[in-house]
Amino acid sequence: MHVIFSLLNERHNTGLIEFYTILKALGVVPDWNCTQSTRTRKMSETTNKVTVEKFGVKRRLGLLSSISFIVGSIIGSGIFISPRNVLAKTGSVGLCLVVWALCGVISLCAALVYAELGTLIRKSGAEHAYFLKTYGSFVAFMYVWCQALAVMPGAMTVKALTLAEYLSEVILDDCSQSTNIKKVIATTAVLSVAITNSISVRLTARVQIFFTFVKLMGLVVIMIGGIIWMSQGKYGSLVTGFEGTTDDVQNVALAVYSGLWAYDGWGGLNFVTEEIQKPKRNLPLAIVISVILVTIVYLLVNASYLAVLNKTEFLSSWAVGVTWAEQVIPPAVILIPIVVICSVYGSSNGSSFTSSRLLFQAARENHMPELCSYIHVKSRIPLPSVLLLTTLSMIYMIPAEIATLLNLLNFLSWLFYGMAMVAVIILRWKMKDAERVIKLPLVIPVFVLLICIYLVIAPFLQNPKVEFLYALAFLGLGALVYIPMVHFKLQIPGLVTLTRWTQCLLEVVPTHVVKDDDL
Repeated sequence: MHVIFSLLNERHNTGLIEFYTILKALGVVPDWNCTQSTRTRKMSETTNKVTVEKFGVKRRLGLLSSISFIVGSIIGSGIFISPRNVLAKTGSVGLCLVVWALCGVISLCAALVYAELGTLIRKSGAEHAYFLKTYGSFVAFMYVWCQALAVMPGAMTVKALTLAEYLSEVILDDCSQSTNIKKVIATTAVLSVAITNSISVRLTARVQIFFTFVKLMGLVVIMIGGIIWMSQGKYGSLVTGFEGTTDDVQNVALAVYSGLWAYDGWGGLNFVTEEIQKPKRNLPLAIVISVILVTIVYLLVNASYLAVLNKTEFLSSWAVGVTWAEQVIPPAVILIPIVVICSVYGSSNGSSFTSSRLLFQAARENHMPELCSYIHVKSRIPLPSVLLLTTLSMIYMIPAEIATLLNLLNFLSWLFYGMAMVAVIILRWKMKDAERVIKLPLVIPVFVLLICIYLVIAPFLQNPKVEFLYALAFLGLGALVYIPMVHFKLQIPGLVTLTRWTQCLLEVVPTHVVKDDDL
């Protein structure tokens, strides 16, 4: 009985009365009189009133877990793939390392802006919560439309397919490898991540810590191997310095773009702000520690690559980490693909955790189906959001080239990053009396904004591809969906029935909506 009372809170709940009716028919609860208003549900008896407690997610992420989620989300396959692209575009070892350092500085500046936003608006959902406060409902919805329905599940699919590619190289011979086999492996990986994220937040955090540790240890081996190699007087292509540096500004910009792709993920913790212990302290601290740590690791790993390999070997390698291992530790060359597999799996685990919270937050603001805002009675996990994200990711397994889909939409991520930089400036005025744990000099968000503007318009400056026009069309479709579904609040036929039966099946309930007064 206590559980049922705790579920009936001030959160709106389509189908909750029907859910209670089913439980009553089964004899699970006694016959109470239920009345409902448009957005509120109350339960009362003839002379008794039930006092309702707020029901929401719990703060279970400490500093170590927070750091592991950021580091684990950033370090995926990028550090094993992007180095070749960065060197190819810069033309020289010296400029290559400068670009990696510059990307670290840009990422740190952007992450600091997100630290200010996250401690100012302490809601889960990252940009969605910030855009809702800054720009209003339409812009916030468009962000969710692009990220939750395409970029995030698509990115999870790409990570799963990358994992499958490396795993098939380890366990299968050339004759056994096929596209279908790799898709089966990728689907298994996605389901494994979903199961982990559905059991408990503590298990998800422990899995993330473990895989973050494994990938860092693998990168430490590469760093130490490079130091030992250089201590023997072998410097590989490092001795060439800035020889061969490109004079094409466009190529340098593309090199920065590749480097920033490897750093992407620094804003992931902002999606789970409501689940962080002491967010005003741990959120900015975890962000700063994580980005600085990743920058140092990336620089040392690239220096190790370049100390061992000459430019020709570097640029012709399909996986520079494997080529490096073949020369430094041939007996352990199999370890590098395993490290990549662990790295990608950990990144997928972190992405599933944070991305599902975007759906959760958006549903609380009526920008996604209400069911996505429901959480499990015991684990307090937004289970419907996890399952929806997993379903979309598996659907995206069907196309032969999911990477093409991401190319259509990835530049939109930089559009939204730029809007977040503008948001922090606008909120200096709109929330001028609010408590600020961090207040950055405005030159920092302006600097990142200029980078974002270039990365958004660069694809259209020279040889624009039709894919980017498809991305704009996707935005237009989102605007068309917003008008009937959000603005006019039209109900999808059958959604109420689906909500009712999903509640019974998954044991999920509505949550307390975090208001400004709760922050």
